[in-house]
Amino acid sequence: MKALELHGRQLDELKQASFMVLPLGSFEYHGPHSPYGTDIILAESFGNLIKKDLGGIVYPAVPYSSCPGKTAKYPGTISIRPSIMLEYLSDILEGILKLGIHRIILLNAHDANMGLSRSVAEYITIRHPNAKFLLINWWQMVEIEKAEELGFIGTSGRGHGGPFEMSVVKAFRPDLVNVEQEDNEFNETNKYSTLPYITVEGRPENWDGYTGLIGQTGQDKGEVIARAAADNMNKLIENWLIGTGKGD
Repeated sequence: MKALELHGRQLDELKQASFMVLPLGSFEYHGPHSPYGTDIILAESFGNLIKKDLGGIVYPAVPYSSCPGKTAKYPGTISIRPSIMLEYLSDILEGILKLGIHRIILLNAHDANMGLSRSVAEYITIRHPNAKFLLINWWQMVEIEKAEELGFIGTSGRGHGGPFEMSVVKAFRPDLVNVEQEDNEFNETNKYSTLPYITVEGRPENWDGYTGLIGQTGQDKGEVIARAAADNMNKLIENWLIGTGKGD
């Protein structure tokens, strides 16, 4: 069920929901082949794939967010200051919690939202001890090995504007992804470690506002990824609801 379609007289339906979903996107450059609204499309589309019988209500996606220096300089990107985003998201979540719903899923499609979302959720749980948050980054709902299985060669394919991400966008919106022969492609950079780590760079190597061997982008691959991600996402939500006492 979509929150934006509910009428004022349907307030009771809103209050009876098992959980609320807030999709998180961004308006950000993803390369010449990709729409600026990539993250919005992904967040909203995966929100629509949450099983109806789980009893959730999906709110409209947050379309703007903080963007890193490596994309903020590209014309068209709209970047909101992190301090503003923290307050903005906090106000949205406070409004949802006023309905008496204490389970909220933050369904994210933008890398820079991860830290913001966690900070906001931790802050809100101080003010509302009964609040329960689940942060889902859609791309983490599919194993990294899936990229190679699908034929993404020479790159993990999971980078910003890369073939993994854009194949999924193409699955949802075939009309909005257009890789042309003259578009530059970028091999994956060498890893510093086999262990997880985070680097923050204003201008990384093998990068021009996007990365990856984008010629490998394909709608069929995207449909496989989207199905796998949606299945794993729904299993995660089901387990979360059981673990947090669905119906409380």
